[in-house]
Amino acid sequence: MTEQARAPAVNPVCSLARIDIPIIQAPMTYIAGARLAAAVSNAGALGIIETTSEQGRADLRGVRELTSRPVGANIALLFNRDPAVIDLLVDNGIRFVTTSAGDPSLFTARLHEAGITVFHVVGTLAAAKKAVDAGVDGLVVEGIEGGGFKNRFGASTMVLLPLVAAHVDVPIVAAGGICDARSMAAALVLGADGVQMGTRLLASADSPVHANLKEAVVRADETGTVLLPLDGRRMMRVIRTAAAEKLDALASSTEGGAALQRVQRLYFDGDMDASVANTGQVAGRIEDVPPAAEIIAGMWAGCREVLAATADRLGEPPRTGPPRRESAPANSRPG
Repeated sequence: MTEQARAPAVNPVCSLARIDIPIIQAPMTYIAGARLAAAVSNAGALGIIETTSEQGRADLRGVRELTSRPVGANIALLFNRDPAVIDLLVDNGIRFVTTSAGDPSLFTARLHEAGITVFHVVGTLAAAKKAVDAGVDGLVVEGIEGGGFKNRFGASTMVLLPLVAAHVDVPIVAAGGICDARSMAAALVLGADGVQMGTRLLASADSPVHANLKEAVVRADETGTVLLPLDGRRMMRVIRTAAAEKLDALASSTEGGAALQRVQRLYFDGDMDASVANTGQVAGRIEDVPPAAEIIAGMWAGCREVLAATADRLGEPPRTGPPRRESAPANSRPG
């Protein structure tokens, strides 16, 4: 076997994002700013800055004071349709963008012209095919377990990820239900080339949110989130608090929209009754609040250990075909 044949394949997510570890931080509005993104990027993964809020756009400039590593950005197309955002990204050295919540054809060509790699977030196979047709470089495939806006008819990562992987030929980042080595290993086996995490990094020492929200994530069990209706189509997965239970009982899109206007009071003042917080089901598996670098390093090293241990546990594959006939001893004679 040649040295080239023995060399491991280059991970496409790492190659496209110019990172060492195929982990991407989710673009949580108000949370995905310079502080968290820099911590993730400094750990060898890819921090993402959201561009929906004014603070997020300001952090595109400020993040360079905290890291010299690659940093990405997200464009939520439902809220940001002004092409001027592309100039902002170019001016601040952003070379990798995730787009979400809208038509991927809106900015993909323009982003490519600016030399920016584009991954689009999808929650269905149809959306994945549409994004590939629009020319995106890759996909973030997000199951309904994840926090934030969701399709009420959405599928879980366990169903959606291998389905999309079987029908597209672009790199895939898996999202929804991922927080540790085992869940990352599972995503890679199901067809992903990397993973995206939101809730796990929200509950990290580098996250800017109030300790009350981090504590609520740590206390949550596997049933600790709820999908709330915001209007006739969209749902939002949030952590189950008294405020979320009240909104769930009302089932009022007006009340839900008003609550979202107060979300910064929950995130940064710690008022858990002020609003509802986007949180994935994976909160039920989170038990501590370590630094982002510790989370990322442990996941990457542990993922490879899990995959190796699984291969050892399964043992050699069974032989296929008819049983092999044993050769007769040299000194034997037909009877």
